[in-house]
Amino acid sequence: MQRVTIAQVAERAGVSTATVSRVLSGRGPVSAAVRQRVRLAADELGYQVNSIARALRDGRTDTVGMVVPSITNPFFTSLVESVEHALGREGKELFLCDARSDPGIEARRLATLAARSVDGIIVSPSHGTLSGAAVQETAGRLPLVQLDRFVGGTSTDWVGVDDVAAMRQVMDHLHEGGARSAAFVGSMLTNSSTEQRFDGFRRRAEDLGIAVDPDHVLLGDYSVDWGETAAARLVSGGAPPDAIVCADDLIALGVTRACRALGVAVPGRVQVTGYDNIEFSRLGEPALTTVDQPRDRIAAEAVRLLAAAAAGDARREERGPSAHIALVPSLVVRDSTRAGPRTGP
Repeated sequence: MQRVTIAQVAERAGVSTATVSRVLSGRGPVSAAVRQRVRLAADELGYQVNSIARALRDGRTDTVGMVVPSITNPFFTSLVESVEHALGREGKELFLCDARSDPGIEARRLATLAARSVDGIIVSPSHGTLSGAAVQETAGRLPLVQLDRFVGGTSTDWVGVDDVAAMRQVMDHLHEGGARSAAFVGSMLTNSSTEQRFDGFRRRAEDLGIAVDPDHVLLGDYSVDWGETAAARLVSGGAPPDAIVCADDLIALGVTRACRALGVAVPGRVQVTGYDNIEFSRLGEPALTTVDQPRDRIAAEAVRLLAAAAAGDARREERGPSAHIALVPSLVVRDSTRAGPRTGP
C-alpha cells in the first residue's frame, strides 16, 4: 500500500499543500474551518506524518530514552509508567532499555539511544562509580537527567528522594515501637540508593541508641530470595534483633516470609520495614510498613528538567549549576511494625 501524500490530502480538502503543512505542523495562521476540513481529509485518507522527515526539519524526534537497572523490579516498572505518562502529556514517546544491573550493558544502551537521535535520556544508573563514564559521555552529547539513583562527580541534573530523611522516619517509628536493636538488609553498596539508605539507617540508629551488631548488616541484592536468606542468617545466629530494616520491599517480603517459616512473629518478635511501597507490599503477610516514593512527582520533575536542558545553552546558563532535587518521601505504616496507627491501605 502506498503512503498517502500531503498533495492527496490537499486535493481532498480543496486547499494548497502549504496550507495542509501549516495545519499538520501547527505552524502558521489557518482558519478553524480550514483546519477542520484538512484534518477530516487526513483522517479519511489515513494520512500519517512522516516522523523521519519531521525530525530532520525540526531537529527533534519527540522521543526520550530511558535506561533502568532492572525492569523486573516492580519499583522501576511503576517508575517507568509514571515517566511515560508525564512524557505523554508533553506529546513525547518513550524508548525503554533494561541495563540488567550491568554497567557494560548500560553503556551500550546509552550509546544506542544517543545514536537513534532521541531528544534526551532519563537514566537510573546501575552502579555508583562504574556507570560514571558512560553517563557523563552521553550527557555531553544530549540532555540527560539521572533519576532515583545517581553517579557522584557527574555534571547532570538529578531528581529522586531524600533517602537519609526517609530512614530517619523509619528508625524513629521503630524506636517508638520499642526497637532497641536493629539489622540492615540491602544490596551491595554499589549504588547511591543503598549507600544513602544505609547511611541514614546507621546515623539515626546511633542518634537513638539503637544497637547494630556488625554481623547484622547483610548486603546481597534486591530480591525476595536474598531477603529469605538474610532473615534465616539473622534468626539462626542466635537472638534476632528487635527490627529488620530492608533497603527495598522485595527484600522485606522475603524477610517476612522466612520469619513465618521459622516461627518468628512479625511484628510481635521482630518488626520489619521495606522501602518503595510497591503494590505487593500491602499484600504481604503481614502487610509491610514501607517508605512511599512520590513516583509521579519524581517523573514530572525529571521530564521538566529534561525539557529545560533541551531548551538550549542560554537557558541552562540561566538555571545555573546542575539541579539536585531530593523530594521528601512518606512512611506508610501497616502491620509489620508495632507503633502508631496504620497510614496506608
